[in-house]
Amino acid sequence: MISRLPLDEQLPALRTTLSHNPTLLTVLDRAATTCCLGIRLDPHDHWHVYAPHGLADIFNLVLRPNPVLAPREVYETKAERWQRQWPELRVLGWPETN
Repeated sequence: MISRLPLDEQLPALRTTLSHNPTLLTVLDRAATTCCLGIRLDPHDHWHVYAPHGLADIFNLVLRPNPVLAPREVYETKAERWQRQWPELRVLGWPETN
């Protein structure tokens, strides 16, 4: 099921649905949307991919902040470190608030 609601509106339902799987719950609380990714292999050898923000940024090496769940300082510190590690990474800035 893919929801078109903003992530902050999806979180309560997602947390309830995923409460039996703490590994997937941690996927929601990441400083960058690119890091909100979980992949697991079930007992029947089927892969399950959980990517609430999609996979496009991952494949395009784009780092996008997750201001709903992480402080700006955390994102910027991680972004700086990751860009040193992967110079081709395109880091998007923190969204401005009006």
